[in-house]
Amino acid sequence: MNLDKQQIIQLLQDKEQQDALFKKADSVRHQYVGDEVHLRGLIEFSNICRNNCLYCGIRRGNSKVVRYHMTENELIDTARKAANIGFKTIVMQSGEDMYYTQDKMCRIIEAIKKFDVAITLSIGERTYDEYKAFREAGADRYLMRIETTDKDLYHKLDPEMSWQHRYDCLMMIKQLGYELGSGIMVGLPEQTVESIADDLLFLQEIGIDMAGIGPFIPHPQTPLANEAGGTLDLALRTMAVMRLMMPDINIPATTAMESLHPKGRIMALQAGANVVMPNVTEGEYRKLYELYPGKICVNDTPVHCRSCIGMKIEAIGRTIGKGYGAHKKSTNN
Repeated sequence: MNLDKQQIIQLLQDKEQQDALFKKADSVRHQYVGDEVHLRGLIEFSNICRNNCLYCGIRRGNSKVVRYHMTENELIDTARKAANIGFKTIVMQSGEDMYYTQDKMCRIIEAIKKFDVAITLSIGERTYDEYKAFREAGADRYLMRIETTDKDLYHKLDPEMSWQHRYDCLMMIKQLGYELGSGIMVGLPEQTVESIADDLLFLQEIGIDMAGIGPFIPHPQTPLANEAGGTLDLALRTMAVMRLMMPDINIPATTAMESLHPKGRIMALQAGANVVMPNVTEGEYRKLYELYPGKICVNDTPVHCRSCIGMKIEAIGRTIGKGYGAHKKSTNN
């Protein structure tokens, strides 16, 4: 659906027509990507980060974080277990931890690829040569949120970082043939509805394959601890509008939504989402990867998480996808 900026703003602001928007997004989701929900096994393999983003619980300046990174063998073993319980995609996510050099990451990717899975990387800004090497080693997808297209706001929230460089990284990733994932946070301090509309138009323009929308949840050990945070409703409306604009992309029901409401992920699945990323990280690591407070399922096992979300998905009449869940671009957009 071709929406201009003013139409997007109207949909984002219209609380009274919210249910109608969700139903329309759900109908578009059904038409373009069907009723399968694709499960991606998420491994949070390092909470060490060289960046100091004001909103993030694992920011470099947070001295209260107990830091960790998995060894190569731990990471590969975690992926093997996830593949054994049925995950067809492994998502490897971390802070920007330079312990994982190009050679290390390539060895890990090559080992995990042998488990017959698709591999998504979410490890931040790297060089073109690194992205190329990871792709050649077997990585299929890359996820890196732009967070906001308001450059002034971006530079306030991400000191020492460059919006232009992040954009350049997204373009490198796309050029190298990855499925490209990006996304935004909703409810950031000083963020406007107009800015969110610009974000959605940007994601549409660059031709993403997957987009995640997460509500901003203030972390007590960050400079934004006392900010109001984002609402679930606005995050869901943003996600639903995105489904109307980009009908065939993959859209996850993000875990942060469930941190705001016990049924947050199911609400998202009924408002346009078609992907869920259960956490398959094990033990203490699950608790230590705290981007925001109130993270769900920190005491669960990967098997329990998969079973639990599977039952919730089936309870709303959807099925769990059995394939790799690639973005199947429609010819009738």
